[in-house]
Amino acid sequence: MKSLLTLAAIGGFLGQPTFGAPSFARRQDSSDWTTQKWDAIVVGAGPAGIIVADRLSEAGKKTLLLELGGPSYGVTGSTERPDWLNGTSLSRVDVPGLYKSIFNGGSDLLCPADVVSAFQACTIGGNSAINAGLYFQPPASDWDDYHPEGWKSADVKDATQRLLDTQPSITSYSQDDKYYMQTGYDEARKWLVDSAGFSDVSFNEEPDNKDKVFGRPVYNYIDGQRGGPTRTYLQNALKRSNFRLQTNVRVQRINHIKGVASSITAQVDGALVQIPLSCNGRVVLSAGALGSPGLLMHSGIGPLETISNMSAAGVVPNNSSSWVINPSVGEGLFDNPNTFIELSGPTIESYVHDYNNPIPADKDLYLSSRSGPYAVASQTSAFWGYVPNPDGTKAGVQGTIDSSGHGEYGSNNTITLNIYGTSGLGSAGRVILSNDGKFIPGPSSDVYYADPRDAENIATFIHSIFQALPSSTPESSAADGLTPLNIPQNSTVEEIRTYITTWSDYAVGSVQHWSSSCRIGKCVDADTKVIGTKNIHVIDASIVSPLTVNPQFGVMVAAEKGAERILASKLNVGITL
Repeated sequence: MKSLLTLAAIGGFLGQPTFGAPSFARRQDSSDWTTQKWDAIVVGAGPAGIIVADRLSEAGKKTLLLELGGPSYGVTGSTERPDWLNGTSLSRVDVPGLYKSIFNGGSDLLCPADVVSAFQACTIGGNSAINAGLYFQPPASDWDDYHPEGWKSADVKDATQRLLDTQPSITSYSQDDKYYMQTGYDEARKWLVDSAGFSDVSFNEEPDNKDKVFGRPVYNYIDGQRGGPTRTYLQNALKRSNFRLQTNVRVQRINHIKGVASSITAQVDGALVQIPLSCNGRVVLSAGALGSPGLLMHSGIGPLETISNMSAAGVVPNNSSSWVINPSVGEGLFDNPNTFIELSGPTIESYVHDYNNPIPADKDLYLSSRSGPYAVASQTSAFWGYVPNPDGTKAGVQGTIDSSGHGEYGSNNTITLNIYGTSGLGSAGRVILSNDGKFIPGPSSDVYYADPRDAENIATFIHSIFQALPSSTPESSAADGLTPLNIPQNSTVEEIRTYITTWSDYAVGSVQHWSSSCRIGKCVDADTKVIGTKNIHVIDASIVSPLTVNPQFGVMVAAEKGAERILASKLNVGITL
């Protein structure tokens, strides 16, 4: 379901570069970086890779950060933007209100079809450059219940604080301290807090409370513009002489013998080159929950059947003695199963951000003071709850309210509830490779609702909150309050379950929150090292188990913690080149 809303739940002031940062050319070593030996080669300049590369270089490691794509934010040199941003230092990425426009496609920010079989970003910042910027801290239970020893909430406490110190979270977005697009927020609050008994909380003040809570979204914006590691960690790293960011580099594979990596092979300026590691150097894959397992498989590391098939096609070395058989590579792939519920109400005033032709007053307000509707994405409220299971476990459910309707429900009095399952679900798939001879990584077909209990739990949650709405039908709207349009308010649990598990433009959609495909304790060890290898690591969403919240914050915590674990671990590989 590649609609604007489905894929959503995947800079500086006028005339001045953001943070006054110098151009890349002044910060980059001009010598031939492809022949230098690197202590760390980090593949993927996304929300995890940037943090890892910053922390490793901060510790004195000679660090190379490679990115397949090119610039994104204005500070990285991007000029992809609508005409009304001409004459500014901003790109489309910098303006929070423009984020959904990326899902129309046709942008250099997106991964080519031959890289990954999903809608993902290949650009500086990765998915943090194209998502809404939602920045919810996971509850401690996510670490304690779903992650192994060494990665419990107490273990990641310092990493979480380092992240917040570098990239604060905010609940006040517009620089004039006003909230915009609020009719949907007001009606959602009346429904969930006043009628359904949810608590109205500050998610920043109570991050561990995720049961029957409602509040304003938390974002990672900085001064009315998109934040993220590109504007924080990367700017710190670029000041160091032992750090290099190189864009437009397509890594093909890791060169290793029985898990001891010596170099990587990459396409640079149309030619294949080998980029060497230093003695005791490491490779860190941060290419995402689809891309990182795919690169491992292309390097002869993964399930035996997959590696054998690739060997027969001449994609990996025929010498099986150099393979690393790890059946957990790609296993456990997760994404949130989501459903759009269209809601109408007599007091609702929809708001749709316009990429090319914003309302003049809203455009001027943003350009002059980073205020107004374009200083924030379209999510106006969020809420959470848990559904208990007979065995004592629980399934998490999250909802966000968008400022406008979706699909055929585009009238001015319509908003969209995007609701999806989160932690504690039983369904998961795996990363598979295409069978067309290109071996492109993508998701298997069993990611969503493979465990029937997931659908039952999500349907039960939807049914329970519907009981707090006034009686209505799509044909006879409530006189006061919200009326569900595509799932009638009086639907049974079974009717809701059938709807959410039957594909449509509103159900069984992908929010592109891919994670959990190289889990700690199975695919990698507690130091993020791929099991069966000596100096190959994965640090990105792949190693994070399904979270109760949007994964971005948790992935960045994992990057902080993963870098910490690497720096604390001893390595004596003694690579001979």
